[in-house]
Amino acid sequence: MSIGLIGGSGLETLFGDSGYKTLATPYGEIKYLETYIDETHVVFIPRHGPKHENPPHKVNYLGNMYALAKLGVDKIVATSAVGAVDESLHPGNLVLVDQFIDFTKRMITFYDEHVVHVDVSKPYCPNMNRVLFKVGRDLGITLRLGAIYVCTEGPRFETPAEINMFRMLGASIVGMTNVPEVVLAREAGFHYSLLAIVTNYAAGMQDRITQEEVVEIMGKASASVGNLLEKAVGELTGQSWDDDCIKFRDVFKKLILG
Repeated sequence: MSIGLIGGSGLETLFGDSGYKTLATPYGEIKYLETYIDETHVVFIPRHGPKHENPPHKVNYLGNMYALAKLGVDKIVATSAVGAVDESLHPGNLVLVDQFIDFTKRMITFYDEHVVHVDVSKPYCPNMNRVLFKVGRDLGITLRLGAIYVCTEGPRFETPAEINMFRMLGASIVGMTNVPEVVLAREAGFHYSLLAIVTNYAAGMQDRITQEEVVEIMGKASASVGNLLEKAVGELTGQSWDDDCIKFRDVFKKLILG
């Protein structure tokens, strides 16, 4: 069984001196790193590219997910920088997401040419979330278990009025990348978990938001996140597939993966 990691800078340290490899997919070439942790095959894909060259609306979501499936990955842990909408959350907090609200204009799916409807009642794997929460607790890392992620189109930050609306809708955090990633993961039959790192208060909760602030907080959190993921790999491999994942992966293999 293989574990996939999707995220940004900082996670590369788990892979030592291994260089990026390239995999050709129907959606373009994908760069990835791979290693073994506790005898488990681990594949890392930098969501925005190795040099963070792709903005949120131009991330190769289809290629990233296809590549992980082709490389034999069964489960994915993704990391993402987010802003706090819930006023009880603060920069530096780590959150395990369980629901999302889509405010993007991205119509991205593996099934443009096929009539396939996937159930996203549980878009994030509850079992994986519980494992990550337990490992974090054992390491002394504080995690919130359960949050609603609202995804915006980007690449601009949101307005205070938009954040007020999202708060009224029950959103906990806001980001620009988790949709369609989480949906494609479901279509492809992955177990998928999102570890969100709060890097800033959302618009209207602080005077201004800067990209530099996001990068700084992500850098400070990267050691804890890397340690958590490294320790969780062994426990995640012991979790069994649910029937929906098996069904969706079978359809994906037949219609898309080949």
